Amino acid sequence: MRTIVKMARDRRFADVEARFAPELRAAVSAETLRVAWASEMSKNGPVTTIGEPRTEPGEAGLTRVSVPVNCERGGFTFVTSVDGEGLLHGLRLAPLVTASWAPPRYAKPRRFTEREVTVGGRPGALTLPRRRRAGVVLLGPGAVDRDETTGPNKPLKDLAWGLASRGIAVVRFDNVPTAATISEEYLPYTMDAARLLRPLVHNVFLVGHSLGGKAAPRVAAADPSIAGLVILAGDTQPMHRAAVRVARYLASVDPGNEAALAAVTKQAAVVEHGLTPATPATELPFGWPASYWLDLRDYDPVATAASLGKPTLILQGGRDYQVTVADDLPRWRTLADATIRVYEADDHLFFAGEGPSTPAGYQQPQHVDPAVIADIASWIRSRESTVP
Repeated sequence: MRTIVKMARDRRFADVEARFAPELRAAVSAETLRVAWASEMSKNGPVTTIGEPRTEPGEAGLTRVSVPVNCERGGFTFVTSVDGEGLLHGLRLAPLVTASWAPPRYAKPRRFTEREVTVGGRPGALTLPRRRRAGVVLLGPGAVDRDETTGPNKPLKDLAWGLASRGIAVVRFDNVPTAATISEEYLPYTMDAARLLRPLVHNVFLVGHSLGGKAAPRVAAADPSIAGLVILAGDTQPMHRAAVRVARYLASVDPGNEAALAAVTKQAAVVEHGLTPATPATELPFGWPASYWLDLRDYDPVATAASLGKPTLILQGGRDYQVTVADDLPRWRTLADATIRVYEADDHLFFAGEGPSTPAGYQQPQHVDPAVIADIASWIRSRESTVP
């Protein structure tokens, strides 16, 4: 795998693309990799060393491989999944992990157990308090593992352990970007997770972060037994327009991101003006297929939530540049009975801090704001009784 990384270092992106499995080639191109690599070089400087690959079992017989890439001013991790023939089935450039996750102070492991479960065929975890009041299914944002691992941080694990410490059972699961629509990505797995919880608790709530928060109302619309929604940094703007806004912000804090801004702007214009079922994924933001963007274009999470008549808690970080108080929260405020909390010091992952938020900050160990954990637990408790 170090050979693949060396190809990218030497800007032989077409050679890397030649190693893609067909489904990855349909979603990611040599140009996509070039733009992502250029962004990392602008932040971290030229590559100095390529570390030893770390492997672990993946899904569907694949092997997950992570290769640390050290640069003059930092680094990142080249992450992929490989089949028996050496073809790549997934690819992302993730923050370089320089520290390991440790439980936050508000997590009390003696109060709960955690075990592996299978959720709709995907690996997951059940975090079960010894005394519990309710259960939640955690929905992460797109292609993340069950913990939403970001550098040394695991915000979904923070949420799971924090809520379980307060008597709330939690199921979370790995999210794999193979779906044709947002419904296919979330619905079957969330409903299976809810089925796991129902024998153990009185009611099940959904807690979704970012894209998971956007998807939560649609899942609840398909499952009337869902008791309520907690939406953390759920976006309400059309996502292709938000992608341009985010790319513009990143270019403003680091001019090296101008190439990424140009690419995202071009891709978003296709969604806005020329999207058809036949549009190649390589011409669209994030490499998502046309079917996914067509589904998103016709989906209004706020209107869907309003039609449910279910209790809803909306949480928003004041320092979040991806889903913002100015651009996304106003539409959530139109929900008649929603409870809204804004954490002025928190970023997109609900990590508290000061000053502008940037992706580089996620390379430092942090935890979800304890006030967020407390508010979610309190809101759910106010609607639940204890299960012995």
